[in-house]
Amino acid sequence: MSKLAVIALGGNALLRNNQSGTIEEQEANTTETLENLIFLVKEGYNLVFTHGNGPQVGNILLRNDAGENQYGIPQMPLDICVADSQGGIGYMIERCLLNVLRKHNLKKNVLTLMTLTEVNPEDPAFQNPTKRIGKVMSKEEADRLHEEKGWIFKEEKKGKGGFRRVVPSPEPQSVMNCEVVESNARAGTIVIAVGGGGIPVYTDEEGMVRPSEAVVDKDLASSKLASQIKADEFYVLTDVPFVYANFGEPDEKKLEFLNHSDALEYLETSTFGEGSMAPKIRAALSFIEKGGRQSIITESKKLEDKSFGTKITMEYDEKDLHKYD
Repeated sequence: MSKLAVIALGGNALLRNNQSGTIEEQEANTTETLENLIFLVKEGYNLVFTHGNGPQVGNILLRNDAGENQYGIPQMPLDICVADSQGGIGYMIERCLLNVLRKHNLKKNVLTLMTLTEVNPEDPAFQNPTKRIGKVMSKEEADRLHEEKGWIFKEEKKGKGGFRRVVPSPEPQSVMNCEVVESNARAGTIVIAVGGGGIPVYTDEEGMVRPSEAVVDKDLASSKLASQIKADEFYVLTDVPFVYANFGEPDEKKLEFLNHSDALEYLETSTFGEGSMAPKIRAALSFIEKGGRQSIITESKKLEDKSFGTKITMEYDEKDLHKYD
């Protein structure tokens, strides 16, 4: 039986640093990323793609704001904006993927599924917004929007300057319609799901599905989906070829192979940055804790070369480190 893999596309798969975010830029980036992943189709993998939406959903919110101020158009809530970004980005990935498949003479159906992710309305994250969305803006602009809309902003880190809006990011509890994702993927259709971490919802006391004003972490939601559909492998694509301990510091250390206990120890000792690698490590660990064979964190253009990428498993044999390749 073909292996089933979930691939979480990182933000740079769609939009690179210092780009303005035109559709031409995003399509070119998406096509390049998919070209680097087409070898998995050729190797017979069944695939589910997920993706982020941080810059895009933030821009949708700003368009909402501009539309209300200039034309009196009612603003839409955050869950609707997440849905808008999920549909638009999913369409772009689907179309680019169909073209890449045709270029390589591969015939595959591609399905983009609007995906809802259940969260707990009592999650402490609602009292401590941390998820950065939208563009970087000046303090004056951030102060204006805070005063007018009540939005919360935090200053960017590591000398980037400026401020970005932050919203709650509750833990995903489950991905809805995962049976639809699994059945289509195992039948050979490439499925695009859990865009932007999924549209956050919760179920009330009467069993009704209600919207949640939040954004779910894409990697954690992708890991949850990978576990629910019993995927064999989980890939987290980012902008570095390996995970590094103490990244950017004088004692930086490349980590090519990690078992569960080692990765957990690094995580608990704050080796990984909370705003960058730590959530990806948590997502990778969650997947293998629930029975997944292997999680791999790397950049897309290095994935085909098995000498790159950090491989995380429950255990590994130090005498045969490449047995999981």
